[in-house]
Amino acid sequence: MLKHRARLQAALARIKIKRKVSRNQDLLPSSIQQTQNDVIPRYVRVNTLKTSLEDVIDYLKREGFSYQGTPGRLEDLDRLSGKMFLCDLHLKDLLVFSGKTDFHDHFLYKAGHIILQGKASCLPAFLLNPPVGSHVIDACAAPGNKTSHLAAIMKNKGKLFAFDLDAKRLSTMSTLLLRAGVTCHKLANQDFLKVDPQNSEYKEVKYILLDPSCSGSGMVCLRDELPETQEDGRLQALAAFQLHCLNHALQFPQLERIVYSTCSIHSQENEEVVTACLQRNPGFRLVHLLPDWPERGHEPLTQCLRASTAKTRTHGFFVAMLERRPAQSDKETPPCQHTIVIC
Repeated sequence: MLKHRARLQAALARIKIKRKVSRNQDLLPSSIQQTQNDVIPRYVRVNTLKTSLEDVIDYLKREGFSYQGTPGRLEDLDRLSGKMFLCDLHLKDLLVFSGKTDFHDHFLYKAGHIILQGKASCLPAFLLNPPVGSHVIDACAAPGNKTSHLAAIMKNKGKLFAFDLDAKRLSTMSTLLLRAGVTCHKLANQDFLKVDPQNSEYKEVKYILLDPSCSGSGMVCLRDELPETQEDGRLQALAAFQLHCLNHALQFPQLERIVYSTCSIHSQENEEVVTACLQRNPGFRLVHLLPDWPERGHEPLTQCLRASTAKTRTHGFFVAMLERRPAQSDKETPPCQHTIVIC
């Protein structure tokens, strides 16, 4: 986008003249303009493969930024302005700035020391939390922010298999991972649904992150206004694809847990997909995620997380974690970090 910045700005100017408006936001559909009062902060993930949280904070303070510590509540984010910034309330390596803060030309971003990634998008890798040295699959990996986050959690040790069907997106992702210092990955331009779970290459895979194609309805900038009949058909097709991916992921023989996530607000792509998957795969169960998170999955799947501009100061998002049931029901496995097991 930066490469074609001048052409994009010229095209935007022509559109505003044609529509007889002076502000960019006046080009948005009315339903989206109503959401603009819900301001989403600028989230910045510290890339611990190249630096530390403390070093980034010190660097920014020397540049004149004002560090405010960790907020006591989400409402504190609404008071961010100018060069003020905070540590996130839930994710320790995430910094929060005013939504108008721009880091695209900043040294830390260009050097790969920070990743510009929304908080909701950071949740899947954070919650999956694969141990250092483990074997992990990122099933629908491009554009790569979640992949680089997984690598940071794994400390670049173990194996991280990343699949995506779009060759161009995968090429862009390769550049991003190089800048982020990721070395434990193996990229494949391949449809995850065509990956053989019985292949010996994946015999030690115990953790999968599945963030499949979705409607994008949780992304404020992507919300559209399709006719109801078209929207219903589109959601049915997406939900069928998502369920197919989730069922396929559970076929990996050594899988212990999987995170399923979407940037959708629709139950059809979220709770309904998870419910259908659990009915077909009784050997797996839901894990109760972040008990103090302010927005839960729709009843009865309150073990899952939802996110929204109003309640969590993020884009709309959904996250569920499934784990394999113990072989014997009287032998409970200990809960993984960040989670409480719900039988």
